[in-house]
Amino acid sequence: MSKKLLTLIALIGVMTLLAGCTEYNQPITPESKGIWNEFFVYPLSWLITTFADIFSGSYGWAIVVVTIIIRLVILPLMIKQTKNAKAMQALNPEMQKLREKFSSKDAQTQQKLQQETMALFQKHGVNPLAGCLPLIVQMPILIAFYHAIVRTEMISEDTFLWFDLGQPDPIYVLPLIAGLTTFIQQKMMSAGTANQNPQMAMLIWIMPIMIIIFAINFPAALSLYWVVGNIFMIVSTYFIKGPELRKGAEATSPGGSKK
Repeated sequence: MSKKLLTLIALIGVMTLLAGCTEYNQPITPESKGIWNEFFVYPLSWLITTFADIFSGSYGWAIVVVTIIIRLVILPLMIKQTKNAKAMQALNPEMQKLREKFSSKDAQTQQKLQQETMALFQKHGVNPLAGCLPLIVQMPILIAFYHAIVRTEMISEDTFLWFDLGQPDPIYVLPLIAGLTTFIQQKMMSAGTANQNPQMAMLIWIMPIMIIIFAINFPAALSLYWVVGNIFMIVSTYFIKGPELRKGAEATSPGGSKK
């Protein structure tokens, strides 16, 4: 299941990337043709430009507002992901029993294990793919955001705070903040499950490092998108998983009881 899912995500990413690669050096305009330009890149470019007009020509603040709008749109997916993760965690004991029952490595037994596991998910209304929905949705948005920045001259040539939106952050502050907020977000999202899933625990560290490397080399506007999006997700996660996070913090604090 995991290999098939990773392949699906990779295919979506490659297809999305290739969709716009051929026109990377061409400015994005209302006349730009093709599904990629008409439904992804130009709408984002138009939205950023529209909000920039509202903020007296500040494309930096426009990117902040558009990022929050995008996060609000995909917030229901995040809530669904969180509920699904809790349901998956509750099923761990039953899944462990199935693994012990079908412990043989032969193909027939493993096929039976997969069938029983899927039946268990269906019985409790759990979708093992739900946790990746936000990632799948965000991939084309992220690439379209990048294209909108570099292919809209007014955005790529504007400045915000200490950096040029169309160039990498010269002092690497934004990439480091992007990496740190990614780590905090991943840590909060995986609260209570990382210890049971070694791959998830590893991802908590790998993702921030990848984000920092990308942010150092890509336009600062993209890093701004990451930072604002991460802060939004951190605040959202706190309200969605607040009691669970506080319970975990009390359990691991010096004065708390570790179970």
